[in-house]
Amino acid sequence: MAINYLKYNRLKTNEHGIHSPFVFELYNHVFKNTSPYYAYSAVEGIRSRLSADKRILHVKDLGAGSGHNQGKARSVQRILKTAVKSPKYSQLLFRLANHFQPDTILELGTSLGISTMYLAIARSKSTVITIEGCPETRQIALENFAGLELSNVRSLEGNFDTQLPELLKTLDTLNFVFFDGNHRKSATISYFEQCLEKVNNESIFIFDDIYWSKEMTEAWEIIKAHPKVKVTIDIFQLGIVFFRKEQVKQHFVLSY
Repeated sequence: MAINYLKYNRLKTNEHGIHSPFVFELYNHVFKNTSPYYAYSAVEGIRSRLSADKRILHVKDLGAGSGHNQGKARSVQRILKTAVKSPKYSQLLFRLANHFQPDTILELGTSLGISTMYLAIARSKSTVITIEGCPETRQIALENFAGLELSNVRSLEGNFDTQLPELLKTLDTLNFVFFDGNHRKSATISYFEQCLEKVNNESIFIFDDIYWSKEMTEAWEIIKAHPKVKVTIDIFQLGIVFFRKEQVKQHFVLSY
């Protein structure tokens, strides 16, 4: 990861190096947006409460596990610190969903529900479907959704390998997908290819931790090279994919 971060720092650029009107507008109006949205204080209030939550959960890891945690017994505050996206990236997810206004949002990996809440508040008319493999972390997430009275979140429990194929049978299209679980190469590619069958021209896929491991970096390169993928944005923590047929295939490494 350290080597990849040095490479990212060498390659990254800002708006002055973006030669695409679509990405230029997106970068300036979404990535660099510093407006204090209501969602920020609402969700960060819950994050603050969780940071003092010492309840011990027995975590069921169905993916590649955590690079920080050892063992199955972990406190809520520890999970928050090591397995949940920071405000900086959680709020970018909010702004992306707020900008594109997707009707259906799919999240693979709920954890404590921080990113889910940001996505649900970004578009209250959307349906946010989130899948989590660990019953105990999902229960904390459900408490958090209830605390914000979110009625547009549909929470599913189970292994992505079984839940995703069944869910996709019920959906006509996927507008917005956040891949945030099972950081294995084969699993990531499998979920990507399954979801690919439901994309449209305006779909957006977001992959978490694209440099978390050698396998994830390899998976990211395979995704970038797929013929249906037209534009990608690499901000190190996240990889963002667009399928806009009118775009020339381009890959951007952007400062964030």
